[in-house]
Amino acid sequence: MSEFLNLISRQRDFLLGLVWDHIWISGLAILLALILGVGLGILISFRRSWASLVIGLVNVLYTVPSIALLGILISITGIGNKTAIIALTLYALLPMVRATYTGITGVEPLLVEAAEGMGSTRRQILTKIQLPLAFPVMMSGFRNMVTMTIALTGIASFVGAGGLGVAIYRGITTNNQALTLAGSLLVALLALFFDFLLAFMERSAATHRTVLKKWGLGLAVFLLLAAGALAISQMAQGQGTIKIATKPQTENYILGEMQKQVIEEYTDLKAEMTKGVGGGTSNIHPAMVKGDFDIYAEYTGTIWEVILKKEGSYDESQFQELSQIYQQDYSLVWASSFGFNNTYGLAVRKEIAEQYNLKTYSDLAKAGPNLTFGAEYDFFGREDGFAKLEQTYGMKFKSQVDMDSGLKYQAIQSGQVDVMDIFTTDGQLYRSGLVVLEDDKKMYPSYRAGTVVREETLEKYPQLKEALAKLDGILDDSKMAELNHKVETDKEEPEKVAHDYLLEKGVLPQ
Repeated sequence: MSEFLNLISRQRDFLLGLVWDHIWISGLAILLALILGVGLGILISFRRSWASLVIGLVNVLYTVPSIALLGILISITGIGNKTAIIALTLYALLPMVRATYTGITGVEPLLVEAAEGMGSTRRQILTKIQLPLAFPVMMSGFRNMVTMTIALTGIASFVGAGGLGVAIYRGITTNNQALTLAGSLLVALLALFFDFLLAFMERSAATHRTVLKKWGLGLAVFLLLAAGALAISQMAQGQGTIKIATKPQTENYILGEMQKQVIEEYTDLKAEMTKGVGGGTSNIHPAMVKGDFDIYAEYTGTIWEVILKKEGSYDESQFQELSQIYQQDYSLVWASSFGFNNTYGLAVRKEIAEQYNLKTYSDLAKAGPNLTFGAEYDFFGREDGFAKLEQTYGMKFKSQVDMDSGLKYQAIQSGQVDVMDIFTTDGQLYRSGLVVLEDDKKMYPSYRAGTVVREETLEKYPQLKEALAKLDGILDDSKMAELNHKVETDKEEPEKVAHDYLLEKGVLPQ
């Protein structure tokens, strides 16, 4: 509890900024869903033969897993808030369409016939009779939609958008449970607050319609102002702002902070970081090519096998070929190398290693049918990941578990998995008591870390090259693991860890 309270006090401004982001992202999605959902609900209440088709289509969208929908949208709308808002709007449509349609069609037909007999137009019948009588049902649907959307906005961080999901996701990836709890608690409080507010408006509707109108108008104005503020801020970011992306890993947070700090120290440019983009390379690379980002930290082996789709294990003797093809095919430049090699490894609990006498990957292949293997999502999809283990060592396990990279160490320590993939610079690996097995067939390629920059960005801002060159060779494997450990175990902020180390190395002036 004391750690949680200290975090709230220390990162108050950061968390309040995320709360604001969360409100306007979810608020804009709610406003769009309200307009579209009510409109569609009214339309199909007049064209009832369309109702099954429209509600069916909206229902299909609602059942698509959020991660899958975001993955599809990224290829169309790119990374950032826009994609998150579109996804949230699509998810929020079903409650509003269904509630509006149900409310209007549930109005007593005799009332509608009486109004028609008195010469009322369709518009008058809708606005004076159907919508007022349908209001309780519509309001119930709206309340459900608002609560759901605020909670679901946490996934926005998966596509590099803002909101409290940033705190939750960063807390998971850096093993900071207090930060995860703070983000989750704030999401819950926001959802409860707006549900209470809407409940008050609903109770006021019957006897205080002017109050309801004022609240509704105020809420609409607030959401529109938030949308306007977003548009202005995004336009203002254009000139002289370098957009840095990081993968959802402690190491990438630290490297991104280093990139940001040398850029702002040695150029007149501003750097803006998008931390923890879900999917890592698979989402950041296309966003770089598209121009959504300018810079990120990547690894040579990942470029070789995942992006360039080259066969065979990569080693650094192939670097010239890699950099030439990378620049030629994608207009991306390898600008500097940090100096360390963060390759894959496999680790088991000490008692498992002793029980099955495990020392090498070949030993593990024999014991595999008795063990559970856990890894992050993209490990099972990468050519240099699980597929290569199967191909090289014939690995077969009793079961396989997909999990976020930030949860792996908790899973293996608690016995949920017996074997997991690790990175050789993992901060949590040290003092973990895990046994790292030997890659006796030398399967894993080299993964030298460096800075990738869009060629167009370097041409536009040539001073970037000199600034980023100051990061050349400043880290080795053990030092990177130490810095990761400071964030994941000592709970220091990546910004501070990066800054302190750059001061220590003389990269930044005292």
